[in-house]
Amino acid sequence: MRPALAHIAAGGALALLAGCAAPILGPDGAGDPVARAPVPAPPPVRSAESFELEDYYTRIEASFLTQGLLRTDGGGPDTPFTDRMLAENFIRIALFDEFTRVGNRLVARETESRLRRWERPVRIEVHFGETVGPEIVARDSEAIESYAGRLQRASGHPIRTVRSGGNYHVFILHEDERRTLGPRLREIIPQLSDTAVAQIEGLDRSSYCAVLAIDPANNGVYTRAIAVIRAENPDLFRLSCIHEELAQGLGLANDSPAARPSIFNDDEEFALLTTHDELLLRILYDPRLSPGMTADEARPIVRRIAAELMGGPSATQTEGTI
Repeated sequence: MRPALAHIAAGGALALLAGCAAPILGPDGAGDPVARAPVPAPPPVRSAESFELEDYYTRIEASFLTQGLLRTDGGGPDTPFTDRMLAENFIRIALFDEFTRVGNRLVARETESRLRRWERPVRIEVHFGETVGPEIVARDSEAIESYAGRLQRASGHPIRTVRSGGNYHVFILHEDERRTLGPRLREIIPQLSDTAVAQIEGLDRSSYCAVLAIDPANNGVYTRAIAVIRAENPDLFRLSCIHEELAQGLGLANDSPAARPSIFNDDEEFALLTTHDELLLRILYDPRLSPGMTADEARPIVRRIAAELMGGPSATQTEGTI
């Protein structure tokens, strides 16, 4: 940098001008070279498209809020549900997939699946894009750490955040960073398909976030997951994405229009995990269920668990978030 260049000896300067081959000498004229400090790369800059998306999502969030959507109360007397409703919602959300593969594309088409969940402890590692500001980094890091504890309490499964060595990777990125995420995704999950990478890098603006969970042995056991959240989302949208995607990556993969009060419903009524959803997680990780079960195999067990959780046959739940 500037101070080092100011100490170039006269002889060295002449030699450099003459043949551009002599070393840059130290301040005492000795022959030990002084390394030139590398020119720092310019700080990353967000694109105009990223700022436009930020304005777009801010308007969408404001519109939802004026309609009474994105509730954070977890439900209440206006959203009662029974043990039978809870059981059927679980079957629809945990034992059906929201997307199916058609050729080399993933399309939104509900198909019956099998029960999937984690058997090993879940270690959540968060990655922020270089253009994501410190306020978002601090806010979202705290939110994810707190939410990991809540997910662990609800499910009874070991879940925590880590600084490295994670198996559940959460990326919070701006548009240009997400579009070049493919190589990093393949580092984490080498067997990731071209289709999955293309879905993440080409995420449509109607998608605020996305999650991929990997069952490599096709036996219902997840071993790795990746969630991608747009940093352009305003605060409540980002928090809503954190709640939904991290819970979906635990095994609640589908949405259902019948689920209420729930974030596993595309109507956007609720922004944050509800009591109903915590009960879904408790059912999912109940030891009486096993990875790989079909809906028919799981249904009678799920109904018994739901009845127990609700306090008896046909019990009704109306409380808000725990």
